[in-house]
Amino acid sequence: MSETEAKDAPKKGIEVPLGEPTVSVRRLSVHYRVSSSEHQHGPVSRPDRVARRLGWNRVVTVRAVDDVSFVARAGESIGVVGHNGSGKSTMLRVMAGLETPTAGEVLATSTPSFLGVNAALLPELSGLQNVRLGLFAMGKTPDDLEELVPEILDLAALGSAIHRPMKTYSSGMGARLRFAIAATARPEILLIDEALATGDVASKERSEERMAEIRRAAGTIFLVSHVAQTVEEMCTRAIWLHQGRMVLDGPAYETARAYRWWAWNLAQGETKKAEGLLEDARAQLRATVVHPEDPTTDRHIARHSNPT
Repeated sequence: MSETEAKDAPKKGIEVPLGEPTVSVRRLSVHYRVSSSEHQHGPVSRPDRVARRLGWNRVVTVRAVDDVSFVARAGESIGVVGHNGSGKSTMLRVMAGLETPTAGEVLATSTPSFLGVNAALLPELSGLQNVRLGLFAMGKTPDDLEELVPEILDLAALGSAIHRPMKTYSSGMGARLRFAIAATARPEILLIDEALATGDVASKERSEERMAEIRRAAGTIFLVSHVAQTVEEMCTRAIWLHQGRMVLDGPAYETARAYRWWAWNLAQGETKKAEGLLEDARAQLRATVVHPEDPTTDRHIARHSNPT
């Protein structure tokens, strides 16, 4: 994307009516203590000097997610963008209940359905068998399966491969099946972590339509994607994370393009310009204050016990 394209592109994006809050993230932080062989710059304490001579590594704190707050509402499709290591996947895993935060809390009106690239499907079983197991795992009844299985097969569009073991599938085929299972179950909250198949035009159109159906049914979708253009085209809102902190939270089209323009300059070696764009974006961010008790709904449940 050139600078001219970024400036001259028309403003557009998906606009939808919004419902009640479904996910509330309040001052969320995830910090890890890990060893590092990197030498400390500046003055070094005596214990660190001794440790270095003995060949021991320093212990440093990695702030994977750092003080992030926002509220998501029914009907929204929220893209999460950022470079590798920005905290996108960690944040979704906390929201899914798969990881415990260091501080802060996540409240949700129902248990989110998490769809990641490593979502558990059994490689020795056929795609069809995995479809049935996946639906049972989500609490569906045999009667539900009669209705949902044909929809899943149509959305995944794997043809006769649906009868073959999952271990014979390409990564794209597996991603299509995972998305079809999760989306056809029509969860109230759907978390998608780099697992949305957009390999061909037909698959992309089917995925977009199914996500639109979930939105129209007042569901909430979070989509982590390394392809910002996908967020522009499929989401109503976007959150840009950088080094664990929120840079921007706004309309998907504007936020994703701001991220793409920053990333393009960084890739071209325009470090100073990229730094300026990052600071400009941060200056536009409006702080979100999430109250512990949201008076707009009484359906929220904690995804974790609060460690703070």
